[in-house]
Amino acid sequence: MNKETIVILSGAGMSAESGLGTFRDSGGLWEKYPIEEVATPEAWVKDPEKVTHFYNMRRKQCYEASPNEGHKAIAELEKKYNVIIVTQNIDDLHERAGSTNVIHLHGEINKVKSSGPNQEKEYYDQKDWEVRMGDVCPEGYQLRPHVVWFGESVPMLDKGARAVERADIFIIVGTSLNVYPAASLIHYVRPGTKQYLIDPNDVPVNTEITIIKRPATKGLVDIKKILLQLKSPQ
Repeated sequence: MNKETIVILSGAGMSAESGLGTFRDSGGLWEKYPIEEVATPEAWVKDPEKVTHFYNMRRKQCYEASPNEGHKAIAELEKKYNVIIVTQNIDDLHERAGSTNVIHLHGEINKVKSSGPNQEKEYYDQKDWEVRMGDVCPEGYQLRPHVVWFGESVPMLDKGARAVERADIFIIVGTSLNVYPAASLIHYVRPGTKQYLIDPNDVPVNTEITIIKRPATKGLVDIKKILLQLKSPQ
């Protein structure tokens, strides 16, 4: 019998519980570095060294962080379900927790790419947290983070939408649904699909979605128990 498909749309709230701050948090990296200075194509043209330094710090934080219980709960769902994660996060905590099918809408911090005209064609693993000025691709262009900056297109959006269309169960966690175009993915959910939203705050959503008003980790542990129990012999 074919497994049911769970599609999980995850956002910064997932990684925040592993100690990775979002650009809305106070006291974090984003407060020290305005978005327009480090996370736009224009910022790269103006000061690539500053942008590189900022993402080196972000990469170091990600490499030092560990998957939390929410990441692990999602990975455990693969025992009984076909699980696809569509994430807004650029860290690899889902993969390190054991998840095997992850679509990164906004790129991956542990990869770099050319800053030249062919930057969408090849990506390179970045094992060390530090990228240095003078580190170049085979064509001689400085390496830049493999992340989607503000003002850039989201090349994985279509793949994410196709995944959401396949969902038998759709779970939203760690995102306020304020970041577009990623938030538009909820419109690809098929009618009749079971939908859950895990968030400790009030999020305006339609009445078809079951709201679990808990932090990401606690909510995912709860929903994991529910969904695995549904697949257990009675």
